[in-house]
Amino acid sequence: MTSYSDPSRTTGADAALTDTPDEALRRSLGVARRRFLSTCTAVAAGAVAAPVFGASPALAHGRDHGHDHGRGQVLVPPHKRGIILYTVRDATARDPLASDLPSGFREVFKQLARHGYRQVEFAGYNQHANAPGGASLESVEGARLLRSWLDEYGLRAQGNHGFIPSSWPLTAADKDTFKKHLEIANILGMDHMGTGGDPTGSSYRADWDVAADKWNALGEIARREGIKLYTHNHDSAYGFLLDRGPLDDQGRPTRSSGIRKLEYFLKVTDPKLVWLEMDIFWAHVAQYKFHTYTAPDGSTRRNVFDPAGLVTRYNKRYPLFHAKDGVVDTSNGMGWDMVPFGTGDIDYTTFFSRVGLSNYRNPMVEDDNSPSATDPAQSLREAKISYDNMAALRRRRR
Repeated sequence: MTSYSDPSRTTGADAALTDTPDEALRRSLGVARRRFLSTCTAVAAGAVAAPVFGASPALAHGRDHGHDHGRGQVLVPPHKRGIILYTVRDATARDPLASDLPSGFREVFKQLARHGYRQVEFAGYNQHANAPGGASLESVEGARLLRSWLDEYGLRAQGNHGFIPSSWPLTAADKDTFKKHLEIANILGMDHMGTGGDPTGSSYRADWDVAADKWNALGEIARREGIKLYTHNHDSAYGFLLDRGPLDDQGRPTRSSGIRKLEYFLKVTDPKLVWLEMDIFWAHVAQYKFHTYTAPDGSTRRNVFDPAGLVTRYNKRYPLFHAKDGVVDTSNGMGWDMVPFGTGDIDYTTFFSRVGLSNYRNPMVEDDNSPSATDPAQSLREAKISYDNMAALRRRRR
């Protein structure tokens, strides 16, 4: 059984041998002591089996410019603090003729730069039709306009959740569209281009082998254009691969060797052609949901997922992150509820300290729930809160 743990710490099944029941519960939830008593009642019937790294940092006050100020080493350098524009999608889609709030790409870039951000990740190139440039900027001309605004406000484009061909083998039309998106990425100055979906939704090794062949081929096309191709994860991709017998009535395996699906994908894709963006929130949901599997002999095995451990194991395969926070909630089937960065229970101080390479990684703030139907200013306001909390992260003094 493969296990990824920090050798300097006792975690997972080894920790369970020495923990008291209360300690085991606190370890499995990763909650701070101040929340422990209220959490115990909610989870007594079924504690999760996943170590989740403690409580979040306090909200920052004021702008940080990368100085230490006697508080310890900055964990996310100023030039690496980014946001995926999906977080503020209501603002880019807002009609500038109907609101005094920032609307469209140009005004949103201006506001994000004022907050302190220096990187953005696109989630497509559409905005409100009344914004400068019109509704769609998914073209060479549109990319040049976007690049002029990025440069105007000191922002760097670092990725896009965009077009990945659905066909395999590739149709001529899909290949041409993919190349157009690579050209757009180059105009925007991106080092990386990717997608917001998993390589496949299947649990079977044969399907992941096909996905690996496809992504290796796409990665080779991207490399020739100077772009690194990446895939983004949700929780399911860190579930266990079905790759062992006995077979079901359709000839598919029903048991697992204990390797996780995306971990297998890492093994069978070329590290020079395919990269990954870890969504840290969804990785923690996977930690909560997928901690046991049925082994080939029919026994139930325990293997607690360690997101930071997987990153360090594959190191430079993970150049990007979605820095998405959550509060513990065992009533929703996921273990977590999404909240603005730095206001939840995922300990990003520990996570970023463990994965290191701060001048290589590109963490992008994300909160799917920031847009509000009743508070149109909420998403950009929460983007500021998230920036301040990311800027506040410091390595703990020993």
